[in-house]
Amino acid sequence: MNQAYLNYTIILEKTSSSYGAYVPDLPGCVAVGNSKEEALQLIQEAIVFHLEGMQDDGQLIPEPVSTSETVRVSLKHD
Repeated sequence: MNQAYLNYTIILEKTSSSYGAYVPDLPGCVAVGNSKEEALQLIQEAIVFHLEGMQDDGQLIPEPVSTSETVRVSLKHD
């Protein structure tokens, strides 16, 4: 059995009480954790589960194409 390694970009969002994570390249693949570390662990498990479900359904596994960047902005205030 061959094993493939794929690197998917995830987005983490902090709320007042938890962290949410989602994968832009895998619509519907989401996770929520009480900490950043927990959210990262849960989204990794969710990705594997999501991809295995796609394989079981005979769907093609999408190649990771999303990336992320950070931009710095300047805001004038009084």
